Amino acid sequence: MEFDQHTLVFLVRPPDAPELSPEEEDALQDAHLAFRADLREKGYLLAGGPLADQDDESVRGVSVMSVDPATARELCAADPAVRAGRLAVQVMTWMVPAGNIRFEKVTAPRSIAEVTAD
Repeated sequence: MEFDQHTLVFLVRPPDAPELSPEEEDALQDAHLAFRADLREKGYLLAGGPLADQDDESVRGVSVMSVDPATARELCAADPAVRAGRLAVQVMTWMVPAGNIRFEKVTAPRSIAEVTAD
């Protein structure tokens, strides 16, 4: 059987993440969302988003990337939330039967305002 390989990135809140004011959190989240949208527009990010109802609340989001793990680490290190210490990345290769998963091009939100707009 043949397998397709995808690079998965888990975004994890480290135990020593800095505390931020609500205004700082919102500004950092907007910068994070804009950064991730840029990755998607450039073709590096195939799919991604926040998690809910996870057993481990420190795991905040997941991304499927079109690049090898080393490149994914390098790209994600530039994420404003990672640079600020609010998120850390865990990178791995995910193998699925060939042709099992397809990704469509979609527009990603660039800010909290876009996420909450009706």
